[in-house]
Amino acid sequence: MVWPGTSSDEPLTPVGCLLSQPLTNIVIHCIVCLENHVEVDAIKSAVKSSLIVQQPRYCSLLVRDKNGLEHWRKTQIDIDRHVVVINNHLHKAGDENSEEDDDDDEAAVNQYVTDLSVSSPLSTDKPLWELHILTAHKCVVFRIDHVLGDGVCLRSMLMAICRRKDDADAHPRIVNDKSSVIKGVKGRDLFWLFGALWGLLKAVIFTLLFSVEFVCRSLLVFDKKTAITGGDGVELWLRKLVTAKFLLGDINVVKKAVPNSVTLHEGLRMTGGSDSQSKNTTRVAGQFQLSILDFEFHMPKPFPFLMKIGSEAEWGNKFGVMLLPNFYHKGGNDPLEFLKRAKAMVDKKKHSLEAYFSYKIQKLAMSLLGQKYAGMLCYKLLCNTTFMISNVVGPLEQITLAGNPVSSIKAIIMHMLSYVDKVEMQIQVAKDIIPDPEFVAKCFEDALLEMKEVVLRTNKEHTN
Repeated sequence: MVWPGTSSDEPLTPVGCLLSQPLTNIVIHCIVCLENHVEVDAIKSAVKSSLIVQQPRYCSLLVRDKNGLEHWRKTQIDIDRHVVVINNHLHKAGDENSEEDDDDDEAAVNQYVTDLSVSSPLSTDKPLWELHILTAHKCVVFRIDHVLGDGVCLRSMLMAICRRKDDADAHPRIVNDKSSVIKGVKGRDLFWLFGALWGLLKAVIFTLLFSVEFVCRSLLVFDKKTAITGGDGVELWLRKLVTAKFLLGDINVVKKAVPNSVTLHEGLRMTGGSDSQSKNTTRVAGQFQLSILDFEFHMPKPFPFLMKIGSEAEWGNKFGVMLLPNFYHKGGNDPLEFLKRAKAMVDKKKHSLEAYFSYKIQKLAMSLLGQKYAGMLCYKLLCNTTFMISNVVGPLEQITLAGNPVSSIKAIIMHMLSYVDKVEMQIQVAKDIIPDPEFVAKCFEDALLEMKEVVLRTNKEHTN
C-alpha cells in the first residue's frame, strides 16, 4: 500500500529493508503453552499494560512512499485487531474440530502454526504482530514479523509481558546476576604475550578463510544434492512441525565429558549426528557435506533497558550468520566423537569474525545493490545451504503470562529455546521431502541420551 510521506516517518534500517523483501520476509512464530485455562481478557489486559504498546516498532505501520521506500509510521493500537481467539479444539490437520483429543494437543498446535506460516501473511494495515489464543489447547501463539527485530529483541518483548512465578512484580531473568571480574595484569609475561599474538593471528586467518567461504556460498557454491535437499520455492511448500525435547541436566553431563566444555548451543548443533546417521544409512549413503546456516544474535543490554523508551540500547535486527559444515561420517562406535568434531569446527568459527562480517556484508549489499538484489543474494545463500538453525536463551526460572504459569516456550523453523531445566527444539520441514519429521526429532533425542550413557558408563569404569 502506498502512503503519502510525513515528517514523522522513520526509515527502515538496511537489514530491516532486506527482511521486508518478498524473498526474505520471515514471520516468527512463538508458542507459549500454559498450565491453566486461558483467560482471554487477562491476556489482553497484560499486553495493554506492558511496555510492548509503548515500543515504537510495535505501534507503527510499515508504509511505502511514492518512491517505493519503506518507512515506519506511528499509529494507535487496537488490541482487538491483534488478538485472534480460537475456542474449538484443533485436530492434526490444523482445522477446528468439536471433538477433543488431548493426546494430540502438541501435534494439533504445531500443525496450526505450520499452516499459518505458509498461508497467512501479516496484514500491513496494522502493526506487524498478532496473538492467536487457542483456548482449548491452553496455548498463545505470538506472530511477529522479523522486520520488527531479531530473536533477542523479540524475546525481550515477550519477557516484558511475563512475570516470574515466585515474584509477581519481577521480570524474568535471562542470565544469572553475576558481576564480571576483570583480572589484573600481574603475572602477564612473555608467554601471555605470545598467546595473545597467536590468538590474534588465528582470528585474522580464520576470518579471511571463512569470509571468502561465505561470499562464495552466497554466489556460486552450494551443497551436494541429497534426499533432503529442497527445490525452487520450497519456502512455500506444505510443512510439518515437530518437537524434540531435551533435559538441561543431560546436556550438562555430556558437556563435562568434552574438553573445555561446550556451550548448550554448540552441543546441540550436531547432537543428531551419531544416532540419526546410523539409523538413516539406507536413505543417504556416501560421504558428503551438509552446510548449516547458523544465526548469531547480538547481545544487547537486559530487556528492561531495551524496552525502555529513550534507552540507548539498540533495538532492531543485528545478527550475523555462520556456515557450519557437517560432514557425514559412516560408522564409528563412540557417539562423543561426533560432538568432539563439532566442537573443533565451532572453536575455529568462534575465533573468527565471520558472523560480524556477514552482518556488515548485508548492510554493504543493501547500500551498493539496493533492496532487490541484496534480497536475491540473501535468498541464494539460504538456497545454497541445507539447514538453517537458530537459538535463544530463555528464562532461568518459571514464568507466568497474565498470572497463568507457562509450561513451555517454542519457536519454529529449526530453533532451540531453553526454559528453566529443559530445552525444546522445533523442527520444521517440507513434508514432501521429509514426510516423517518425528523420526528426525527422535534421532536428536536418542543421540543425546546415547552420548549421556557413554559418559556415565565411562565415569563408572574410572571410579571402579
